[in-house]
Amino acid sequence: MTAPSVSIRPVVAFDLDGTLVDTAPDLLDALDMVLAPHKIPPVNRDEARNMIGGGARLLIVRALKSEGVALPDAEVEAMTQRFIAHYADNIAVGSRPFPGLLEALDRLSAKGVSLAVCTNKLEHLARLLLDALNLTGRFSVITGADTYPRSKPDPLPLLSTITAAGGSAARSIMVGDSITDVLTARATGVPVVAVSFGYTETPAAELGADALIHHFDELERAVDALLARPVG
Repeated sequence: MTAPSVSIRPVVAFDLDGTLVDTAPDLLDALDMVLAPHKIPPVNRDEARNMIGGGARLLIVRALKSEGVALPDAEVEAMTQRFIAHYADNIAVGSRPFPGLLEALDRLSAKGVSLAVCTNKLEHLARLLLDALNLTGRFSVITGADTYPRSKPDPLPLLSTITAAGGSAARSIMVGDSITDVLTARATGVPVVAVSFGYTETPAAELGADALIHHFDELERAVDALLARPVG
């Protein structure tokens, strides 16, 4: 007797900062706090938001470089730890989900899509933020930069997140805002949707994603189209 086939649920894995949530207000406030002792003025919000996406340390390094300031690695590490502590205590003061997100998640969930988060934010900070915004329960899996031995754009985090969510790469999609997310998806062999409202030094339209959306109202259609494409 042939065993009955088991249907694998499609998985949509989201980046967090600049994709699900506009976290720039709280991240840049924390950045200003650690830069101030070095006599560096508050960063320009419009310019500095595109430095976000590679974790706290890289954000600090990028900000220092933009100011032409070089500091010893030990001091940068100390700044990173101060940043994380301050940010954890103020993680959702100004951070909010992007418009239309909740409705888009509801529509995908209603279709049987398994939702996950795959971010380069530390996992405990990702969970703290999602808890504060009452978003945690919407995702079957939440993984961060320290969940696995390697972080994005290595394919390990995304592939492992998809597997933990009960899916396979052949029936999964990545949604993100940066070249890191596009490279991660390409390395994992899954299509990728880019959002135009996130944090990226390269314009979202030039990232090479399979689809580009400007509002979460457009996500369901993009997901449907990509899942309908032939595999292989």
